[in-house]
Amino acid sequence: MTMILSVAVLAALGLGLGWLLGLASQWLGATTDPVVERLTEALPGSQCGQCGYPGCGQAAIALSKGEAPVTLCPPGGRVVAEKLAEILGTTFDPGNLPDRGPLLARVRTDSCIGCSRCIKSCPTDAILGATKQLHVVLEEACIGCGACAEVCPTGGIDLEGIPVTLRNWRWHKPGVGHA
Repeated sequence: MTMILSVAVLAALGLGLGWLLGLASQWLGATTDPVVERLTEALPGSQCGQCGYPGCGQAAIALSKGEAPVTLCPPGGRVVAEKLAEILGTTFDPGNLPDRGPLLARVRTDSCIGCSRCIKSCPTDAILGATKQLHVVLEEACIGCGACAEVCPTGGIDLEGIPVTLRNWRWHKPGVGHA
């Protein structure tokens, strides 16, 4: 009987505290700017830090305040910059912004000395290996940020375009206004 009473008391306590938390979230809930949400969705979400901000959320806040240019995301390239400019209602000059497409890091087996610097610098843990062993890059996790290539002492990591295979081939849309 005491066990049933204990369970009932804990259940009532849980329901009561849950109800209080629900009320508190309505009164004290933070409102988010819809522009910041749209900007965050347009950014890659890799949290690589190449833009100078610790994550894509902070970069979106800076963009919404006008503190950062729409070209701040190197992994996103021209496509992301165009989306950001569209959301903000601004224009940008894509002059020197490369339209390189998605990249992947590749470890050259003849140059890898197993120093593990690339593993420590990868923001997505896309590199596998151990000290004094050959490292490999997991293509599914690599965001092509180039952080690993920058710290490699032998220059044994290259950034290459994603090879076209039957799995990732896409039909390119024809240009508008062409006959």
